[in-house]
Amino acid sequence: MSYFVHESSFIDDNVKIGKGTKIWHFSHVQSGAEIGENCSFGQNVNVSNNVKIGNGCKVQNNVSLYEGVELEDYVFCGPSMVFTNDLTPRAKYPKGSAGYKKTVLHTGATIGANATVVCGHEIGQWAMVAAGAVVTKNVKPYALMAGVPAKQMDLRVWSQTKRKFSMQSMWKKV
Repeated sequence: MSYFVHESSFIDDNVKIGKGTKIWHFSHVQSGAEIGENCSFGQNVNVSNNVKIGNGCKVQNNVSLYEGVELEDYVFCGPSMVFTNDLTPRAKYPKGSAGYKKTVLHTGATIGANATVVCGHEIGQWAMVAAGAVVTKNVKPYALMAGVPAKQMDLRVWSQTKRKFSMQSMWKKV
C-alpha cells in the first residue's frame, strides 16, 4: 500500500487512492471514490460515493465531499466548510444520485473555513473563497469571493497575486 490510512478510518471496497495520500482519524471513503496522489485528509472527513479528487488536494477536518462534488488538482478545503448536492432536499422525498447537482472546484481553488458552496456551481482555477462565505453562483478564475452571499472583491491587489500564480512553476509541482 503506497498511501496511509489511520486505523480509525474506513475505506469501502472499489476505491482508488493515489500514492502518498494520507487519510487521518475517523474518516470514511465510500465506494467508487477516486483520490489522486499526495492528498491529505484531516480527521472526520467523508468522501461519498463516486467523488473524484485530483492530485495534491488538502481537505481539512470535518468536511464532507458529497456525491456530485469534483476537486481538480491542488484544491484546498478549509476546516468545516460545507458542500451541498441537492438544491431542494426533503427527507420524505429523497431524489438519490440522479437528482444531485454537480459542483466542480478547478485547479488550485481555495475554500476557507466554514464557507458553504451551494451545489451546481463551479469555482474557477486559483479562485479563493473567504472563511464563512456562502457561494450561490459560479466563481470566475482567480476571483476573491467573500460575504453572504459571496461577492467578488476588488481585484486590484488580487491581480498581482494572479500574475505570480501564472509565472511560478512551483504551483505545478508537489
